[in-house]
Amino acid sequence: MAHTEAHAKTGASKRRLLGIASSTVAAAVAAFVAWRRSIAGRRALADLSPHELRDIGCPEPPAPKFVVGVGLMTDLMSMR
Repeated sequence: MAHTEAHAKTGASKRRLLGIASSTVAAAVAAFVAWRRSIAGRRALADLSPHELRDIGCPEPPAPKFVVGVGLMTDLMSMR
């Protein structure tokens, strides 16, 4: 009768762990690159004039608004 031995293969689990780790790192790098691109795009749009924004089809950035309630306006007019 021939002598046989059983060996457990442990290399497959190491490959699987390396695959999971590399895909996680790749996803993190992709998220970081996307974040940096969005920041660069916002900075580039912030440097453009309203005329240049209209030329490329972007709406003008909203102007700051000063909201005064009706009651406050009435009070201010009565103090005048």
